[in-house]
Formats: sequence, C-alpha cells, structure tokens
Amino acid sequence: MERRIRVAVIGASGRMGREVVKTVLRESDMELVAGVSRTSGPIDLGRMVGMDDCGILMGNDIEKVLTQSKPDVLVDFTGPQTAVSHTNLAIRLGIRPVMGTTGFTPQAIADLDMLCRDNNIGGLIAPNFSIGAILMMRFAAQASKYFPHLEIIEYHGDQKLDAPSGTAVKTAELISEVREEIKQGNPKEEETIEGSRGGYYNGFRIHSVRLPGVFAQQEVIMAEQGQALKIRHDSYDRAAYMPGVAIAVRKVMTYTGMIYGFEHFID
Repeated sequence: MERRIRVAVIGASGRMGREVVKTVLRESDMELVAGVSRTSGPIDLGRMVGMDDCGILMGNDIEKVLTQSKPDVLVDFTGPQTAVSHTNLAIRLGIRPVMGTTGFTPQAIADLDMLCRDNNIGGLIAPNFSIGAILMMRFAAQASKYFPHLEIIEYHGDQKLDAPSGTAVKTAELISEVREEIKQGNPKEEETIEGSRGGYYNGFRIHSVRLPGVFAQQEVIMAEQGQALKIRHDSYDRAAYMPGVAIAVRKVMTYTGMIYGFEHFID
C-alpha cells in the first residue's frame, strides 16, 4: 500500500476548515497530521467535527505546527489577508499549498509559481472547488463564442469580504480568452446612480449581490436578438466543495509549479 498523503488544514476551526477536516479523515489515502486555528484551543480535531478522536490536537502557531507535523499538502480556506503569507510559508517548508481563498494578484501568482518550481513542488490556487461551478464556467466560456453579449451576476452572503467573487473573476477571465472585447449597451447610456451597471470587465458587466441567508450562486446571462441563454450554478452547502478538495489534494502531488484554477485538475 502506498504511503498516505499527509495533510494539514489551516483555519481548521472555521466553517470550511471543519468540512476539510472531515473529508481528510474519511479519505483512505489521506492522513490528517495537523490543524491550525488562531482562535481555538488544543481540541482533538476528530472530536471537533463530531467524529471519533483522531489524536491530532489543534495548534495556533502555523510555522511551528507545519515544521513539526511535516505535511505533504496544506489546505487553506482562511482569507485574503493571510493567503499570500501562508502560501509562501508552505512552499518555503516544501509543503504543497492548496489555497481555497482569494486575494492573489497576477504578479503574486507568477512569483509563487517560480517559488514552487525552485522547490520542485506543485501548488493550487482555486477560487472555487465545486465541480458544478467549474462546469458552469466552462459552459459559459464555450457559449460566449456564440453569445458574446453577456453579464455575470453572483450572489453571496453579506459577510463575504471581496467583490466580485473569485469565481466571477475566473469566469470572466475564461470568457475573455475566447471572446473579443465588445462594449455592450447604448454608447450614450448614463448611470444616474454610480455603480448601478456593475463592474466593467473586458466589455461586459459583473454584478455582486450580498444578502444575509444567501450561500453561493452565480449566473451568466447571454442574449442575442430574440433569444436568451442563462447558465447558472447554485451551491447550498459547503459539502459541495469537498469532492473537489479531495481531487486537488491528490493531483497537486503530481504537479510542479503553481496552478491557478481548479479546472486544470479535472478532465
């Protein structure tokens, strides 16, 4: 039997972190070796997620925990404020980062790619791990060749910090790879309330909705004379992302360099 993949979870006490902990504990080819939270005490990670004790206690010093536990892969769903520093730390320690948070500029991604290659390891930065969301993005990019007039509307809860979402930005990037810039709407249109037409990206608009009780949805609306096409994906629970996280943990072991976008990990 091959050695199991050793996994550390950063932000393990958070809502996404708890789902990752449960996923790793359930996967037969993975071994949970560490969990880090700046706000939680030394609770057993298995007990924390309602499973049997696993013998791994939560830590709060990221560098110390990673150095002692020696994981192969770090999974991080914390936030944009710490994303770059956590990724740099992981690579410096020879750990493959799987980052489920936004906040990376194109230059930061390029720098991290070089750092990964210098250390001969792979990494992943993914705005979305939902396989359904990845298919939505792919279908939207394909359809934009024939329906170039479009807008993106994304919906999240009112506590989300960034707008537009990483998924919306990634969708826009994929569409722009196959669609030439077209300035849509009436050339004389005027916003009487600033921002009412949404954010401008390569000729089309992105709208961000933030409301309590909303989880994560996105739709791409496309239209031509006499017809419209809507491509939509709805996530109702964080468990929707976990099959993708498991795929990412396995696949990142086979890559060298920093990969941007989970779509590169599925056929």
